[in-house]
Amino acid sequence: MNNLLYIVWQPEEVIFRIGSVPVRWYGMCWLVGLVLGYFLMQWLYRRHKFPDEKFDPLFLYVFFGVLAGARLGHCLFYEPQDFLTSWDGFLSIFIPFHHLADGSWKYVGYQGLASHGGVAGLLIALYLYIRRSGMNTWVVLDFFGICSGITACFIRLGNLMNSEIIGKVTDVPWAFIFYNVDTHPRHPGQLYEAIAYLVFFVVIFLIYRKHPEKVGTGLYFGLCLTLIFTFRFVIEYTKEVQEAFEAGLPIDMGQILSLPLIALGVWAILRSRGRQYSQP
Repeated sequence: MNNLLYIVWQPEEVIFRIGSVPVRWYGMCWLVGLVLGYFLMQWLYRRHKFPDEKFDPLFLYVFFGVLAGARLGHCLFYEPQDFLTSWDGFLSIFIPFHHLADGSWKYVGYQGLASHGGVAGLLIALYLYIRRSGMNTWVVLDFFGICSGITACFIRLGNLMNSEIIGKVTDVPWAFIFYNVDTHPRHPGQLYEAIAYLVFFVVIFLIYRKHPEKVGTGLYFGLCLTLIFTFRFVIEYTKEVQEAFEAGLPIDMGQILSLPLIALGVWAILRSRGRQYSQP
């Protein structure tokens, strides 16, 4: 193969340092995605005339729910042998440090985060938030259905900058050579997902602008889950197996975890038919 035909990908993981603490592209992409989602969510609350005191606590619920869910999802579903077989491994689930052989600790950040776990953490956080705020459940879920695509896009760009979740070897002309991994041209699965999620965000947002009265019916929540996780199921066929145990499965862990979310999304869309929410 002529490597000159492909895109050479070897970015620095660290953007800059604050003292001895590195600021990585991965974390920055997560932050940008969450901030964009935050401001869009705030706009939706105000456009639908919900008071700021209903919105104000939402970010903390979402931030910690998504982070905890994504971290636990990765550790429990993908690498339980590393995180559940020693005390140091168990601690590293919760703290962004690794214990070194000399007894010291090294800051490494949260390098393993699973999107399916993040969704589960988000739903639990929203349940707690809705109980406290008294917001209508389907209004909040639809707001997240409108916003989530832009955040998911930046999360996958973070994976791209980290050269992780790489694709299978291919000869397509847009293949990436992830030099931090090996020298084979591969599908840039992270980029496929980032582009798809951006497109889904635009499509859902345009539908919302035409039909704002459907907020509160579950339509936008259902569209978001169905589009994102159906695409996620299909795009897994272009990715390398992330963990050895997946090689013996008929479909990989990402596909297994996508199925209930697709089913939930389809149910929410069907539920929304003929419904219109009237804000009290």
